[in-house]
Amino acid sequence: MSDSFPSTEHITTRDLLSHHFISQNKMDKQQNQNQEQNREIDMISIQRSAKQLNFGSYEEKEKAAKEIKRLAMADEGGCVKRIMAELGIVQSLVRMLTDGQDHGDGLSGRIAAVDALIELAKGTFRTKVLMVTAGLLSKLQQLINNKEFSRRQELPLLLLSISSLAKTNFHFTPRHILPFLISTLNSKETPLCTRLTCLETLYNFSLRLENIKSMVSNGAIDAFVILALEKATSEEALSVLSNLILSVEGKRGIENHPMVPKTLIEIMSQEENPRCQELASYLVMVLAHGNNEQRRKMHECGIVQVLLQLALLGSPLAQKRALKILEWYKNEGPQKGCVHSGPRMESTVSISELNSAGNGNTKDNGKSVKQMVKQSLDRNMSSLIRRATGSRELFSGISEKVLVFSSSSKSSPY
Repeated sequence: MSDSFPSTEHITTRDLLSHHFISQNKMDKQQNQNQEQNREIDMISIQRSAKQLNFGSYEEKEKAAKEIKRLAMADEGGCVKRIMAELGIVQSLVRMLTDGQDHGDGLSGRIAAVDALIELAKGTFRTKVLMVTAGLLSKLQQLINNKEFSRRQELPLLLLSISSLAKTNFHFTPRHILPFLISTLNSKETPLCTRLTCLETLYNFSLRLENIKSMVSNGAIDAFVILALEKATSEEALSVLSNLILSVEGKRGIENHPMVPKTLIEIMSQEENPRCQELASYLVMVLAHGNNEQRRKMHECGIVQVLLQLALLGSPLAQKRALKILEWYKNEGPQKGCVHSGPRMESTVSISELNSAGNGNTKDNGKSVKQMVKQSLDRNMSSLIRRATGSRELFSGISEKVLVFSSSSKSSPY
C-alpha cells in the first residue's frame, strides 16, 4: 500500500490539471459564443434602430436614438460605429434635429439625437464629416432660437466635436453657429463648463485664417478680452486671441479694442499664472512691434515697470519676451519712450541686487523686487535693461525669432 500511494497522488494531480484545462477551454468557447451572440443582437438592434429612424413615429425615433447612443458607448473597437455610418444612421439623426420641431414632445427627441451624434463622433473622422455634409451646422442654426434647447450643454459639446475638423484638411465654414457660441460666452447664465467648451470650440475654429474674419465681425474679441481677466478662463481666452492676432482682421480688432492694453498689462503682472503671462507678453510683442502708437498706449498704462518685473520673476520664455520689448523702448530714446531724462545717478539700485532677490522665494521677495524696480525706473532705464539682460555675449547667438518663439499652435515671427 505504501509503495502505491505516490503513484495514486501523481495520477490525481494530473487529472486535476487536465480537468482545469478542459474547464478553461469550455469557458473560452462559451465566452466566444456569448460574444458572437452579442454581435448578432447588436446587429439586430442596429438594423431595427435604423428602420425606426427612417420610418417610425417620432416616439420610435427617440427610442432608436437612445439605443444608438447606448450601442455607440459600448463600442470599443469602432466596428459598431462603422456599421452605423454605412447604414445611414448619421444622416437620419441629423434630419431628426429639425423633423420634430412642430411635434409636441420634440425637444426630448432632438436632445436624444444630439446625444447619439456626440457618441458617434468620438474618435471617428468619417462620422464627423458625414454630419457636416448632411447639413448639421445649418440645422443647428434653426434650433438656436429655441432658448430651452440652446441653453443645454449637449449642443456646445457636439459643436466641440465637430470643430476638431478644423485641424484637418476637411474644409467647412462655421459661420452659422459662431453667433451662438459667442452669445453663449457673453451670457451671465452660462455655467463655467459650458464656457470652457465654447472657448475650446472657438480655439479650434480660429486655427483656420478664413474663419477669423467671421469671428471678429460677430464680436468675439470683446468676449475674449473680458474672459481673459477671469482666472478660470484666462488661458483659454488668451490662446484664442493669440490665433486671431495672426490675421489682418484679428490684429486690427485687437489693436482698436480700448481694454486690450490694460488687460494684457494686468495679466502680465499676475505672478501666480506663468502661462498666462507668456501668452499676454506674446500678444504685447505682436501689437508693439513697429507700432509706436501701441507702445505709447502701453507706456501710459505702466507697462515698463511690469516688463521689468516680468524680466526678473517670470518664466524663461516670459523673461525673453519682456527683455525684447524693453529693448524696443530703450532704442526709441528718452523722448519717444517717455522715460526719465534726468542726469544719470550713481546711487541707482543694481540689477545684480534685483537678480539676487529674484533668485529667492518669489512670494517672499516679490514686494521688495517691485519696490526696487520702481525706484530704478526713475533713475536710468538703459542701465536697467543692460544689466537685466546680463552679458551681451549670452544673447548674441540667439536670434530674435528664438527669443520670442510663440508656444501657440501657429508659427509667427515672434
